[in-house]
Order: sequence, then C-alpha cells, then structure tokens
Amino acid sequence: MVKAVVLGAAGGIGQPLALLLKASPLISALSLFDIVNTPGVAADLSHIATPSKVEGYLPPDDGLAKALAGANVVVIPAGVPRKPGVNDLFKINAGIVRDLATGIAKTCPKAFVLVISNPVNSTVPIVAEVLKKHDVFDPKRLFGVTTLDVVRASTFVGEITNTDPTKVIVPVVGGHSGVTIVPLLSQSSAPLPSSFTDTDALINRIQFGGDEVVKAKDGAGSATLSMAYAGAEFALKVVRAAKGETGIIAPTYVFLDDKAKKIVGVDTDYFSARVELGSDGVKEILPLGSVTEKEQGLIAAAIPELKTSIEKVTCFLNCTRNLMAETRSA
Repeated sequence: MVKAVVLGAAGGIGQPLALLLKASPLISALSLFDIVNTPGVAADLSHIATPSKVEGYLPPDDGLAKALAGANVVVIPAGVPRKPGVNDLFKINAGIVRDLATGIAKTCPKAFVLVISNPVNSTVPIVAEVLKKHDVFDPKRLFGVTTLDVVRASTFVGEITNTDPTKVIVPVVGGHSGVTIVPLLSQSSAPLPSSFTDTDALINRIQFGGDEVVKAKDGAGSATLSMAYAGAEFALKVVRAAKGETGIIAPTYVFLDDKAKKIVGVDTDYFSARVELGSDGVKEILPLGSVTEKEQGLIAAAIPELKTSIEKVTCFLNCTRNLMAETRSA
C-alpha cells in the first residue's frame, strides 16, 4: 500500500497534482490537506474510477496530523504562487512550509518529502532544519522538485530538433530559480544541430520559463498545470523506486554532505544533481559528467545565488525563534 499526501491540495498546483496521483495505479490512498476546500476536492476526485481512496482534511480537529498519518510520500505545493509584482515568495511561503514540516516531523518522519513550494532553493533547507530540530532528518528522503526545469528543457529541445519530447533527456542541475537553473545541453540525448546558434536564448528560456507563463496568463496565474505534471512525474518515480524498480535517475535538489560535494564538484550544502533513486530514497548522487566551458560558467554563477538562498533560511529560523522567545517572556 502506498499513501500519498498533497499539502496545499486545493490550490492551482495541488488540484491537478492530486488528479494525476489519483489516476495512477501506484497510489493506494490519497490524502489532501489545505486551509480551504479540500473536502470538496476530495469528493470530486473520489468519483474517479481508480482504486485509491481519497480523503480531504482542513486544519480544525488536527486535520494536518490526520492527513499525514501513515504517509509514505508527502508532496508540498502549498503557499502563494508566483504572480506579477510578487518578487519575494520566501517571506510568504517560509512560514507555511515550516509549519507543514513540523507536522511531518511529528506524524510521518519516515515519509519521502517532496517540496514544490517556491522558492525551492530555500524551502528545502527549511524542511531539513525543522526535521533536524526533531531529530528525524534523513537526507535520503528529502527532495526539492526541479523536474519542471527538465520537462521544459526536454520540450524546447524536442521542438528545435523535431524529436518526440518524451524521448529527450536533458539534465538540468543547480537550483530551481533563474540563473541557478543550469541545463546541460551538451548532454542532451537529442543533440542540438550544429547550425543552431541561439543557445543563449534557449538557456534563458529554460531558466525563466516560469516568467513566460506568468506573462501569458496576464496576472491570472503561474505555471500550475505544467508544475503539477512535473510534480506527479517525480513523485511516481520515487514510488516506483521505493517499490523496487531500479535504474531510475532524475535531477533533484538535495542535501550534499562532504562526500557528495566532491562527487558533484560543488561547494554548497544543497544542489540539484542527477540522483539515482532507490528503495530508501536517494540511492546515489551522481557526478555532473562532462560539461562544456560555458556550462561550467553557468554552474559557477549559480553557486553564490544558491548560497544566498540557503543562508536566508538560517536568518529566518533564528528570527522566528527570537520572536517566539520574546513573546513567551512578555
């Protein structure tokens, strides 16, 4: 039996993500949590003729704990999405992710945790620090979902090379925002033609594909549907690996210990690297492989941005603790 939980299930990503998980025969039970509307979303999904049982929970009456009880996989798309005029999602989403991570630490510390909530470069370290606080952090079981960057790269390269995008594999490493997104086009399974001269434009489109969608939706939303697709794709890869399937490799934003830093060749605590998935989550973090001088430059440019995103977490958690201490002493 595999129980999947979606935290933020009533939102623009959460609903289609829940639909895709409900449609999968790999999922036996699907639990939905959000601050509004989850009973209705659950009722709607429960009419779909697939075996998984669906339940929806709201915050009252320990709804979060009930949703998480017995979870094998927890996917977190909760929080405010990108929109015009909102540049710092960290200020809004950091507290949401921290509180959800606390629930995971208390209720299902052995679950695989897949973080979609932006900014992923910071929200994954937040979850890690909360799990550490509760002495349940297992770096093999915590993932930042960067699959949308891979999906975009495969799609765009497929268009250029006239190749079925489902057959195109383009490793995308680094992080999950702007210049931290590093597509390794030189390793694409569908090589770009020698006549192609717009590599810089292609890289930029992969890095800032989210902006393209936000602009096209004209203030009415962000990349919710494609993110839901990518989130479900990665979640199901984690489930397949947990059930014993071998050879599943995917880029994902993970914690790097000293050994992993040497393997990947970067000096940052978190990085989206190619990872082989296994029954316990991360089976092996793989090296970047052969990269071009240009790609090495992109990686070098990503590192300071990643470190800044990670350092913001320490400040946020320290400020939160200090505020709580002041409140208790007042």
